[in-house]
Amino acid sequence: MPELLKKVSKLSRAAILVAFSFGINKLIAILRQLIIARQFGLSSDLDVFNVANNIPDMLYSLISGGALAVAIIPVLTEVMTRENRSAAWRVFSQIANIAFFVTAVLSALVAIFSWPLVQHPLGIAPGFDISQQTLVVHLMRMNLIGTLIFSMAGLLIAGLQANQHFLLPALGPILYNIGQIFGAVFLSPENGYTIGSFTLPTMQLGIDGLVYGVLIGSALYFIIQIPGLIMYQFKWSPAVSFSDPDVQKILVMLGPRVVSMLFYQLTFIARDNIASHLPLGSVTALTYGWMILQVPETLIGTAIGTALLPTLSEYIAKEDMKRFSETVRNVGRVLIALALPAAILLSISLEPFLAYAFGFNTSGTNLLIGVTRAFLVGLVGHVFLELGARVFFAQQNARIPLIGAGINLFLFIISSTLLSDPYGAVGVGLADAIAFSGQALFLMGVFKIRLIKSEKVQLQLITFPKRFFPKDEVLITLLRSFAGSLLGGIVIWLVINHLQFNLNDLYLGVIAAFFGVLATIPFILPELRLFLKL
Repeated sequence: MPELLKKVSKLSRAAILVAFSFGINKLIAILRQLIIARQFGLSSDLDVFNVANNIPDMLYSLISGGALAVAIIPVLTEVMTRENRSAAWRVFSQIANIAFFVTAVLSALVAIFSWPLVQHPLGIAPGFDISQQTLVVHLMRMNLIGTLIFSMAGLLIAGLQANQHFLLPALGPILYNIGQIFGAVFLSPENGYTIGSFTLPTMQLGIDGLVYGVLIGSALYFIIQIPGLIMYQFKWSPAVSFSDPDVQKILVMLGPRVVSMLFYQLTFIARDNIASHLPLGSVTALTYGWMILQVPETLIGTAIGTALLPTLSEYIAKEDMKRFSETVRNVGRVLIALALPAAILLSISLEPFLAYAFGFNTSGTNLLIGVTRAFLVGLVGHVFLELGARVFFAQQNARIPLIGAGINLFLFIISSTLLSDPYGAVGVGLADAIAFSGQALFLMGVFKIRLIKSEKVQLQLITFPKRFFPKDEVLITLLRSFAGSLLGGIVIWLVINHLQFNLNDLYLGVIAAFFGVLATIPFILPELRLFLKL
């Protein structure tokens, strides 16, 4: 691995590092969810726990975790290019002070008004009974403590990524999941887990133990970033100057970005609102289906997007539009070649993995399979959204992504309303695929139009389905990826349905997936080589 990394570009090395770390994190996250799933099943308590996370997660996303992170990285990159690192940390320190104050105030308001936020017809769980709603309020108030810690950690991560340091930010989520596993194994169970002849101690806190695990994980997430701040000579200052032009740039970007993240979180709240009226277990099935979707989405879209934003921001700061557009085009080809096969192969190989992993009954497993496949329909849209949003954030333009987020929310509400009645939770998953794919198409469409009008970048444009990028490579990538995916899918189906050996579901799924991927790789080799040269 070290020798390979020496031969690839800086962007590719960063993406590989982030993807590798994210991969470990996803494995730990899946282990965490499996422990929780086997402990609580498709139960009322677990539905409540998942719903109680919504508003705290929204606060995190609206402030440091999502909105501020993408607003601050392009500006800090510009300041470092124009001046130096000390000047960038000066700007960062002022934004951190503002973010801490805002997060603390909003967390307090949510704690005070938690009952109407839960019970209102437009709230997060109006379909729950009073005992469930009481537990939601209790857990949500506990979660808000973790939100404050987690939000500040998210801001530290943005500062380190602006310095193109990705290792410690990638380790943070791993420690966060380890904290949650500690809660699930040692704090929550009624009876301690037995390993051989030894039984682990337990605090018997029930569902509260999961929240304490979240708090522990949040603290670890924050602490692991501190060595990076020392390495890059961060100095905190209590001052805030709203007249600082760089602070103003971030705040100007932050306004539309906050509204965009609000739209995203309203999508999740609307999802749980609708699911709370569906049969028992629907909320949890949608939560787990989303979690499974996030594995390929994170390893492909988020990993590449995380590494991409500082690089694109640097090209913009240097006014190197040619390299900017070439990088976007090449990343688009790589995303198609990775995401399309991932969606198709994973959809076909799901059943044995889910049957083995979650231990649900037949109806529960079938529900989870259907919901996950519905989510995977939108995987290509999800990963292109990671690219499309960063194309505009790198240019310090948060308005176009804001419009895209509004389109996402509108499409989700309309689609889920129409599809949830006939198809239940599966229909809600399909609505997610429609909404996120629609947003991605909008962003890439606007990018194409701006390329046409640009006097700096002259490109020979083509017709659909190559409408977003120049020349013939994209169409060729799409056709080869689809052909490889079909062949790989057929191989997986044959192995699962006709392999005569007496294997349990896990081994069967692994063997099927291995041969399916093996059959697909030759079709996407040009894009894999391109990825190493990004």
